[in-house]
Amino acid sequence: MSSIGWKDSYVGQLRDLIGHKKLIHPSIRAIIRDAEGKVLFLDRKGENQWGMPAGSMELNESIYETLTREVKEETGIHVIKATLVAIYTGPHKSIKNDFGDEYQMFEFLFLVDEWSGELLRETDETQNAEFFPLDRLPIGSKNFWDYHHKEVLQDLSHFKGQLFLK
Repeated sequence: MSSIGWKDSYVGQLRDLIGHKKLIHPSIRAIIRDAEGKVLFLDRKGENQWGMPAGSMELNESIYETLTREVKEETGIHVIKATLVAIYTGPHKSIKNDFGDEYQMFEFLFLVDEWSGELLRETDETQNAEFFPLDRLPIGSKNFWDYHHKEVLQDLSHFKGQLFLK
């Protein structure tokens, strides 16, 4: 299973054109649970940080296609059914990566209701994958991601079918 490199991605191409200026780009985050209710986290290669399956939209795909592609690339599993739980867009949700690139989050949070296939522990993008209980979540590399993971799981716990817009 092969994914395109970051430089060839839509966001990578935009970065080449505009440098470090702030960007808004649509992305997804997937909450995937096992039969016991544990949540899937991935250890990303080269970053030594745990995070939920997530990634940016590419040209010529829908946000749902982004979800299915990113989950497949990062986990090897196939999304059968998913529910949109929240959309995060607030300007206070700006982050800066290690290269000085700033992004205003525009993230669609999905709960993957049904999936098939075998979870891959290692992919082109990840070096480990594990389901964690809610009271023992792994630590991400930056405080922002630790906070955001807790926020999305809290939003999921309060989700009653009404989309959260933040």
